[in-house]
Amino acid sequence: MASRASGERSGAAPEKRYYRIGEVSRITGVKPYVLRYWETEFKWMVPQKSRSKQRLYRQRDIDTILLIRKLLHEQRYTIAGARKKLREMGVGVARGEGSLSIETDHRARYRRIRSELEAIRQTL
Repeated sequence: MASRASGERSGAAPEKRYYRIGEVSRITGVKPYVLRYWETEFKWMVPQKSRSKQRLYRQRDIDTILLIRKLLHEQRYTIAGARKKLREMGVGVARGEGSLSIETDHRARYRRIRSELEAIRQTL
């Protein structure tokens, strides 16, 4: 049982479609009240809710939570700074219907990769 808990804390989530807030808390090492607070600070991070109003997180939500945790705790960003960094990374891009989802902006990523490749080419 202890090995399972340590495996979940490292970010290795069991393969499921949806996770409840307690499971996400164990997987990410972020307390449930902090996850609820982050929902207010990062508006696009609001998970789906079941008929019984329980929060249902997807794997990509967990990945984003781990990224936010890394920015805030390891890299010492403020919440405003983390919000700005995530925007620069293309996380939380709006979809066509006006709802927000966690999605990577591939164009920004490709531009960044291209500029890095051009810099490498110039050094050669």
